[in-house]
Amino acid sequence: MKRQTGSHIIMEKAGYIATLSIPNHDEIKRGTLRNLIKDAKLTIEEFLDLL
Repeated sequence: MKRQTGSHIIMEKAGYIATLSIPNHDEIKRGTLRNLIKDAKLTIEEFLDLL
């Protein structure tokens, strides 16, 4: 985690250009989660394996 601003967590990974802004809510909408997974350059299967 790079920082938290309000209800969003800002994530960065060294060597990657993209920065993810992840909502810090009890539930995240399905479309939002799919977009975050895509922005992280992961497949849904890779994401599920990381859970």
